[in-house]
Amino acid sequence: MRLSTVILPVRRWHDGGRDEWLRAERLGFHAAYTYDHLSWRTFRDGPWFGAVPTLTAAAAVTEQLRLGTLVTSVKPFSRITG
Repeated sequence: MRLSTVILPVRRWHDGGRDEWLRAERLGFHAAYTYDHLSWRTFRDGPWFGAVPTLTAAAAVTEQLRLGTLVTSVKPFSRITG
């Protein structure tokens, strides 16, 4: 059986965010996912970090853990006009 977990991107990397990803790997999870939402009711007054930078940082510190997003925002970063 392969188990996965969800890690919400609400902790700064140096304030426990890194440790959450490492812990998931140490516990033997097959994969860890995160969200890329614009808001989350419970965390609306605190930080919410982007999924891609979070997963990039997680990839730099984990070795076996598969990484991915459960939800990815489709909002474009810039507007291209012709």
